[in-house]
Amino acid sequence: MVFRSPTGTRRRRGGFRWQIMLLFAVGAAFYYMSNQKTVPLVCDKEFSQNGPEMCRKQLRTMKHGQEVQLGLQSYQQILSDNRQNLVQGGTQYNAIQQIGNDLAAAAEPWDPGFEWQYNLIDSPQANAFALPGGYTAVYTGLLPIAETVDGLAVVMGHEIGHALAHHGAERMAQQNMQRIIGAGVSLGSGGMDMGAQRAVMGVFGGISQYGYALPFSRKHESEADYIGLVLVARACYDPREAPKLWERMGAGAGATPPEFQSTHPAPTTRVANFKKWMPEAIEIYNQNCTKKIRNF
Repeated sequence: MVFRSPTGTRRRRGGFRWQIMLLFAVGAAFYYMSNQKTVPLVCDKEFSQNGPEMCRKQLRTMKHGQEVQLGLQSYQQILSDNRQNLVQGGTQYNAIQQIGNDLAAAAEPWDPGFEWQYNLIDSPQANAFALPGGYTAVYTGLLPIAETVDGLAVVMGHEIGHALAHHGAERMAQQNMQRIIGAGVSLGSGGMDMGAQRAVMGVFGGISQYGYALPFSRKHESEADYIGLVLVARACYDPREAPKLWERMGAGAGATPPEFQSTHPAPTTRVANFKKWMPEAIEIYNQNCTKKIRNF
């Protein structure tokens, strides 16, 4: 494609400038290699038998204090937004406090110094979360799906697993690396015509989303499933409720996208994983626990 500059001379658009892309790729590689941390718990043989098979390094740059402070700020904002819907007492509230304390005690040897808090929010959302620092909340819409105290422990264990594994901090570091590479792609294609630039950025966006971000998100979910299952067993809640819970969650989710397009593993994948991990969880449970599944 040829166009005229303001001086009237003719100039041809160039191709992709690989030198610029290479410079940014080297920067991204340095950023990645210099910020590698071992994922907690799954890499610790003292925590679990099968965890070391899942052991990996994660990209993480945020210091513990910064991570906890961000978690606290987000938590306070959520509680403020829902201050009229906070449940302050009752059987369900007490169950969440007890489960949270039991799971925190089970995680105590690997606790990086969290300030555990648990709240119940009256909302139809079938959801729960645990932010960095141990700031945890459950929405009442989840309770009918959990059905039992053990089912609720499975959900809370999963969310707490995310926090203990620093998945939030890892996700932020991954986004930073994507931005570095994205800047290189954008500058590298700067000499191309607008249509070609859009095509290049579109390809980069697809690769970044489906080849990097979504697979890592699914990995985070599987790690949280595993960590939560072991915590549940260590805290003497019945781990056999885990696949039943996710079957109920899958049944209530309605139509879902193909797994490669999703942030979460397919319900069938999660149930299969739980069944694979279950012998270890039952062994932990049977060593110290005699509790049965209980209802609210």
